[in-house]
Amino acid sequence: MASRALTLAALVAAVHLTGCSVFRSYDSELQETNQQLAAGNVDAALAVLESHNKGEQKDLLYYFEKGELLRSKGDLQGSQAAWRSADSVVFQWEESVKLDTEKYLSQFGSLLVNDKVRRYEGYDYEKVMLTTQMALNLLAQNDFDGARTEIKKTHEREAIIAELRDKEYLKREEDAEKEGIKTEYKDLQGYPVASLDAPEVVGLKNSYQSAFSHYLSGFVYEALGEKGLAAPGYRKAAELRPNTPLLEQALLDLDKRSAKAGESDVLIVVQSGLAPARDSVRIPLPLPIDNELVIVPLSFPVIRADTSTAPLANVQFDDKALALTALNSTNAMSRRALRDDMPGIILRTSLRGITRGVAQKNLNKTNPMAGLIVGVASAVVEGADTRTWRTLPDETQVARVRMKPGEHRLTLGATQVKVKIDRPYQVVSLRVVGNQVFAAGTAIETVPQAPAPAVASLK
Repeated sequence: MASRALTLAALVAAVHLTGCSVFRSYDSELQETNQQLAAGNVDAALAVLESHNKGEQKDLLYYFEKGELLRSKGDLQGSQAAWRSADSVVFQWEESVKLDTEKYLSQFGSLLVNDKVRRYEGYDYEKVMLTTQMALNLLAQNDFDGARTEIKKTHEREAIIAELRDKEYLKREEDAEKEGIKTEYKDLQGYPVASLDAPEVVGLKNSYQSAFSHYLSGFVYEALGEKGLAAPGYRKAAELRPNTPLLEQALLDLDKRSAKAGESDVLIVVQSGLAPARDSVRIPLPLPIDNELVIVPLSFPVIRADTSTAPLANVQFDDKALALTALNSTNAMSRRALRDDMPGIILRTSLRGITRGVAQKNLNKTNPMAGLIVGVASAVVEGADTRTWRTLPDETQVARVRMKPGEHRLTLGATQVKVKIDRPYQVVSLRVVGNQVFAAGTAIETVPQAPAPAVASLK
């Protein structure tokens, strides 16, 4: 009777797990959303997002994605409202970290909890890009003071992240030594190591500081007449993206550049593509289970780059071709984040594998059927966390030009938008996914055209 009860309990546990969020395929959900976005069907993309988030309690990713979709649609107020909800979640995370960093690290570093069922708190680069995107929304409405607030928040967030990661690194080293886990990602047979060791990944100072975010801060401070704050922004951007003439020139021109009555300083921001997806691959790893070395298939995350959008080289302002300078790659930042996280992921995954292996071996001695059921359930549950902000733009490129106030035409590929320049400093943002160009803001107006890809979103 006890044996049957144990078997039934194991079966119930397995069935319960099938209804758990551990089985949610976030990448599959967002593939459909992004397909609609790339086709220019933003309302359909929003409908898909809502269909997968019907509960009253929305998570951070929902607000991330909704904010970017509404921004593409041209609903900047709605976008900002969604991102404010996301920002409040990140703020709660910041407060928990500042209140008791050691307690936070012990909770997050729980070695026996599958990463897929943890509360999603966002990757560091997502937290920083959130406030950067919010600043862009405000700049599209010529609200430089509001953008300044978001930029200040970005800098404060970077400082919190930097301190936390230093402490996390030390704790992870201690845990790995305590558990005797010495495996590195380079030891995983069949794992795409080259993607994490690529020069553009290793060359990043970290996964969360963006040259674009700091350059944008320099531009905003300069526009507000705060050149003493603009200089550190430009300087940090140049440090993060060395040998970039645009960044070096911004710092050199800061003292002599000033807004003149007859011209405007215009920053053109082109964000293209989609953030890379996270996938799960199984790697056989030898683990010590009851003093025996057992080969156990374990799951680890890998980065899968987005290929929806062709690279962009320039944009045309009236009759003048302007070269675009790349200042941010979400693909590279995502891979750097994974590279930095892999030691902790390997530690947690290995320890879970050992714990499950020992438990199943002991269960097999008393109830083989229950052991079989638990083994099957464990195999099904095993999988890497594939959640990530998928609608976040991949590449961010900029061009800077002085123009006379008035109406101008901005051409990107086959798409044209009419831009009204009427301020000493102005930011014009374009979003490109596939062949679709999305534009929004008080200075944007459509240029009717057929049958070329049309501007999918307006003011």
